[in-house]
Amino acid sequence: AIEVQTVAAREISTQVANTVLNASGYVEPRRKATVAAKITGRVTEVFVDEGMAVETGQVLARLDDADARRRTEATRAGRDVARASLEEIEVNLADARRRLRRTDELHEDGVASEQDLDSATAAVDALEAQLAVARRNLDAAEAELAVAVQDLENYTIRAPFAGIAVSKEAQPGEMVAPVFAGGGGISTIVDMTSLEIEVDVNESYIARVTPGQPAEATLDAYPSWRIPASVRTIIPTADRQKATVKVRLTFDELDPRILPDMGVKVAFHETAGEVDEAPRAQCLIPRNAVSRDGDRRVVFTTDGQTVERRAVSVGREFGSDIEILAGLSTGDLVVIDPPEELEDGTKIKIEN
Repeated sequence: AIEVQTVAAREISTQVANTVLNASGYVEPRRKATVAAKITGRVTEVFVDEGMAVETGQVLARLDDADARRRTEATRAGRDVARASLEEIEVNLADARRRLRRTDELHEDGVASEQDLDSATAAVDALEAQLAVARRNLDAAEAELAVAVQDLENYTIRAPFAGIAVSKEAQPGEMVAPVFAGGGGISTIVDMTSLEIEVDVNESYIARVTPGQPAEATLDAYPSWRIPASVRTIIPTADRQKATVKVRLTFDELDPRILPDMGVKVAFHETAGEVDEAPRAQCLIPRNAVSRDGDRRVVFTTDGQTVERRAVSVGREFGSDIEILAGLSTGDLVVIDPPEELEDGTKIKIEN
């Protein structure tokens, strides 16, 4: 008797039967930001740490703002002087207008001369011109103060959106600068509600993928956990080096166990309502149990004593497995890696 190894044909699940394509990729956040300073400065306080949840506008760090604070105070003092000057001109203008009214009345009575009336009118016109200049000076001072306040605000680094801090790059005492100037960030924030899957699909099979198509994701960290997902978009460009197209999928429901940059495998299913005219698979067996006999595919089934050579019709491959469309039933014992001397009716001994 020839010693052989056997395995039972497995029932194929509905999910596997409906799978039209498999791909692998990573969990990626749609919203991720490395928060950095807009200016160069020395870090005085850091309020964020890895794993901390942050809200929109929450203070992440502060830089040394002593100089900016003094500039702001000086600008505010200049604004106050401009406002006081404006108030003084307004008082003088009110007094000049009262004099003009009295002079006009006296001129009508023939008491005041034409020159007195002209002098009173000129005084009012001059003060009105000074008032217009003072108002513009006050507007300019207000604008300068707004700029100074904004400059002071730049020394406070805030979170641009709500999420989780996944890194902390700065410590108190370090000098930081804008990223475009060669500086580093303060912290990296990830919006955990925007996690999605990014996979590379071979361009030969991209026609099998459509937006909205249902799929099933399996994280490498949790191989037994099946996560429903759907295709969000197909990036309309191909990578000529890898001959692949990027596809992004969204999770039907997020879970705290799903983390950025986790490896994931995706099984794309048939679109809901799609009619599959291909014959349905009967069972699933290892690929190394199928042999070639000319143009036919054959397997060796056994009752535990002898083997029977049986022709089968095969379908799609799923990793190390292949689906059987006809010729086998669930539970049938098949020989894996059949020896060359194995023939129909050969006695066998099953290895333990």
